Amino acid sequence: MKASVIATFFGVLLTCTYAAKEATKKTKKAKLYIPQIDCDVKAGKIINPEFIAKCPPGCQDAKYRVYGTDIYASFSSVCSAAIHSGAIDNTGGKILVQKVAGHAGYRGSFSNGVRSLSLPRWRESFLVSEGKPRKGVTYPSILEFSSSKSTAVKPEPKKPEQDLKVTKNASMSDIPGKTSEQGDTVHKVYQTSPVPMPTTQMAATTPTPTTTTTDPFSTTPKPTTTPATTRITTDLAAAKPRPGLHRVRDTGSSSVHPAYSSVAAAASRQVQASQGRGLNTGIQRQEPVATFRRPAGSPAHLAMETDLWKPGLSFFDTGFASKEELNLKPLEATSQGNPSCKVDLSFLMDGSWSIGKRRFQLQKQFLINVAHALGINNAGPLMGIVQYGDDPSTEFNLKTYTSAKDLRNAIEKIPQKGGLSNVGKALSFVNKNFFSDANGNRGGAPNVVVVMVDGWPTDRVEEASRLARESGINIFFVTIEAAAQNEKQNVIEPNFVDKAVCRTNGFYSITVPSWFSLHKVVQPLVKRVCDIDRLVCSKTCLNSADIGFVIDGSSSVGTSNFRTVLQFVANISKEFEISDTDTRIGAIQYTYEQRLEFSFDKYSTKQDVLSAIKRINYWSGGTSTGAAISYASEQLFTKSKPNKRKIMILITDGRSYDDVRVPALTAHQNGVIAYSIGIAWAAEDELEAIATDPDKEHSFFVDEFDNLYQFVKPLIQNICTEFNSQPRN
Repeated sequence: MKASVIATFFGVLLTCTYAAKEATKKTKKAKLYIPQIDCDVKAGKIINPEFIAKCPPGCQDAKYRVYGTDIYASFSSVCSAAIHSGAIDNTGGKILVQKVAGHAGYRGSFSNGVRSLSLPRWRESFLVSEGKPRKGVTYPSILEFSSSKSTAVKPEPKKPEQDLKVTKNASMSDIPGKTSEQGDTVHKVYQTSPVPMPTTQMAATTPTPTTTTTDPFSTTPKPTTTPATTRITTDLAAAKPRPGLHRVRDTGSSSVHPAYSSVAAAASRQVQASQGRGLNTGIQRQEPVATFRRPAGSPAHLAMETDLWKPGLSFFDTGFASKEELNLKPLEATSQGNPSCKVDLSFLMDGSWSIGKRRFQLQKQFLINVAHALGINNAGPLMGIVQYGDDPSTEFNLKTYTSAKDLRNAIEKIPQKGGLSNVGKALSFVNKNFFSDANGNRGGAPNVVVVMVDGWPTDRVEEASRLARESGINIFFVTIEAAAQNEKQNVIEPNFVDKAVCRTNGFYSITVPSWFSLHKVVQPLVKRVCDIDRLVCSKTCLNSADIGFVIDGSSSVGTSNFRTVLQFVANISKEFEISDTDTRIGAIQYTYEQRLEFSFDKYSTKQDVLSAIKRINYWSGGTSTGAAISYASEQLFTKSKPNKRKIMILITDGRSYDDVRVPALTAHQNGVIAYSIGIAWAAEDELEAIATDPDKEHSFFVDEFDNLYQFVKPLIQNICTEFNSQPRN
């Protein structure tokens, strides 16, 4: 009997233990189910105020945009924000998302391989952290979306029209918070889900299914997006239905940015809330109305208009930008083909994914405004555009369009390339390909490149910029939303702007704090690119010098060797761009005496200069090199232009009969850069005294006249190296 009781007891105990284990397994299994979301899902699309979800791998891609740092605008990709915050990495994982109130001044930053963007304001925010549940909070296994992706409530059967005053229309039952489009009363329908909040509060705050209410201050989270057409009507029993007081619609264009429908809907809800504030009835007071329409000529993606808009609430109050920050109206042209602004201008347009589609449209509008302000015309400035991302490509060159109107139409049609921000690669491309005769380069017009960059480049720019400057290209940088102090460790090349621009004195660089204020720098930029006298990088080592040759015609040279010397002089001259505004060439021949063969202003073409060199007759006589240097200083370099580099190239085959040190020192003090070339019996100590310091870089010696040709390239290279090493401030 006792054994039977004990056996029965253990049997019951085992049964209970097994049942408890099975129940625990089921509970754990239920707890382990986490809904999965895609990389492109925005927080605002999910209705649940707090939830745990699983992100897939690969959400670090720049096309999944993020707005903010630490606290993110609900317009952001949830999973990309999680990577940016460090909650997960690019392999994906579980995250905890908590909705919070709207925020002002979302700060952009670069973190964990994700570039987040700034935003002036947005109506809702969220926090994201590791996917660990909070104690006492129940999380949904099915997420509710504001679209038809997933919903916890099925649509109800359609009710007769006369019942619409008390029941929500079935076609709208799957969209919480949407207002009735028929009847006279404002109604809302709420959906239920496992609301993530402490159990002690759930009964008090969770609305019951299909309840209708006119209270604009319900505790249930409002949906982030609603269809573009929303009407609010008043509860007047005897009145006929009338058009909604606040109606927001788009034009039906397929190119409307997806953000704008939710922005407009948010504005409508703000109006509704402000009208209902303090009123516990469904009656809405008729307010005076104003009209807001998109500016004529704004891009197709902004083709949205509000017909009836409440005074005091504008499109810009809904979270994008202030009215003054987003001025889309093209500026009036300030110069119609002004010959004083004759520049060949290339814009490097940032097409990287980091800026997003909307900022790309702001960039295009900026370029349209610049084209209008410049007054594009054959007689004045011409403009082409190169878009860069991973790789650069020419959208159109200098000769494609010759009016601001044609440019505007072309700019509006430019699609975004995407990719990284490889500015260095783009500068190399422009230097090698853009400013050519075939692309409309006019030769006499300065070449100007304006680089638009979001944040910072993703490659190095210093070497490409140096080569471009040496080619005579004036580089400007317009940097938008530059790296904050805590982001600077992510910048590949510190001080990249100073390493790239023509001069580091501030004239060639403009920093803009936000894409929404880019329009404010149109006129300052136009004024700078048209200030041709300050476009100093148009001057290169080959087009900005007055070069005086001082040629030894003494008896020891001989006629044949003298012709070899003249050929050497011609070979050097060929390397320079010769004109009355570019490099100019002059020459003197000396023995005991000196003779001016031709002055700087005598010939203005390369062919004329080469012909003049060929006609120089051999003189013969002694060797007074000191006197020749003084003569060159007085007869050539005193007549040099102030903005030209004064270069003297002296060629001799022997020791001078007079002192060379004092005349050479005087020439150096007057700004003459002296090169000395000695042949055969020339004295090396005199060559070093004549040459500018460091004399080892400015003096050359060769045993034979026939070997003079070897010095052409080293001499040109030295002249250019010295020119390009000048301080850029």
